[in-house]
Amino acid sequence: MMAAPRWRTPAVVLLCGGLILMLALGTRQSFGLFLRPMTIDLGCGRGVFSFAIALQNLVWGLGMPIAGAIADRYGAGRVLVVGGIAYGFGLIAMAHSATPLDLNVTTGLLIGVGLACTGFGVVLGVVARAFPPERRSFAVGAAGSCGSLGQFAMLPTGQALISTYGWVSALVILGALAFLIIPLGAALAGRNAAVHESDQSIGGAVREAASHRGFWLLTASFFVCGFQTVFVMTHLPAYAVDRGLTPTQGMTALATIGFCNIIGSYAAGALGGRYSKKLLLAWLYAVRAVAISIYLVTPVSAAGTYLFAAVLGLTWLATVPLTNSLVGQIFGVKYLSTLFSISFLGHQLGGFIGAWAGGAVFDATNSYQIVWLASIALSVIAAVLCIPIDERVIVRPAMRAAA
Repeated sequence: MMAAPRWRTPAVVLLCGGLILMLALGTRQSFGLFLRPMTIDLGCGRGVFSFAIALQNLVWGLGMPIAGAIADRYGAGRVLVVGGIAYGFGLIAMAHSATPLDLNVTTGLLIGVGLACTGFGVVLGVVARAFPPERRSFAVGAAGSCGSLGQFAMLPTGQALISTYGWVSALVILGALAFLIIPLGAALAGRNAAVHESDQSIGGAVREAASHRGFWLLTASFFVCGFQTVFVMTHLPAYAVDRGLTPTQGMTALATIGFCNIIGSYAAGALGGRYSKKLLLAWLYAVRAVAISIYLVTPVSAAGTYLFAAVLGLTWLATVPLTNSLVGQIFGVKYLSTLFSISFLGHQLGGFIGAWAGGAVFDATNSYQIVWLASIALSVIAAVLCIPIDERVIVRPAMRAAA
């Protein structure tokens, strides 16, 4: 494999990878702010917008294993170029959507492809290979926290753009920012072989993971994470306004999730290097169940919503560095982008159901109560699923010696 340029140091890879996640995930987390103004102006129900977001998560999830496999085989650079183009044009085209079909093609298909090529699967695989095993969990957590920083930064930016220029111009501006992913991707181009990388083929890696019970338990728990986070990201601002809060307070709740997520993602990466990753995941899901339960049984207020958002934020994307690092720990990092992307498909299937169910249930019952209760039950199930995962490293007979 071609060696990376000398300027492409681990620190540069981490910085540029973090900036890419900041742009890609920060923008994606702001879509909930557009639900009310877009559905009002377009004269459609929340179910229409929710289905487009659900489709986006499905396309994202289905596309990530393909993007991850290409990145593992040929390098992440060209994948990020495609992603930056699809993301930028998708946002600009979304601004000019007039029908449900338009929303499905732009918000669902184009932006879904953009996220598949610029999200966790591609970026974290490169970051993980750039660092030695003892620093890998920390590096992945630091990169993941940049995605959280993007949420914290892009949410008030998105709300300010909507308030000042309207949702159409806001989407066009966000689309222009998404094109910055293309030059940042140069730092992640090429592909470095990790030390002690096995001679296993990509097909062998997929078959090995498919036969490992822990991989499917991890994927199932990731389904729950996707269900909860995409539902909350898409519907919490509208839920807050429905219960008497202002749009700014709804946005502030999402921004609070983003800020606390910076801490949670970084802490999860650091703790994952010292303690059992599966038990940390179990605790995260258990905390979510308690937080949602308390939020539902207490009167909705701005302070209570911010407190709920803060607790939820500490667990929000903290699952990502732990899951990514656990996949790398068990199976190695040679095909980490591919294997993590397959596991992340579970997350996105959950996201599809969470986003769509939120809108569909609200349109049918004028309430989100059923989905909130489902989130609590699923949290308990996910916590239980994580406990029996076998965290031991798979040792293969043929290992490549260090260079």
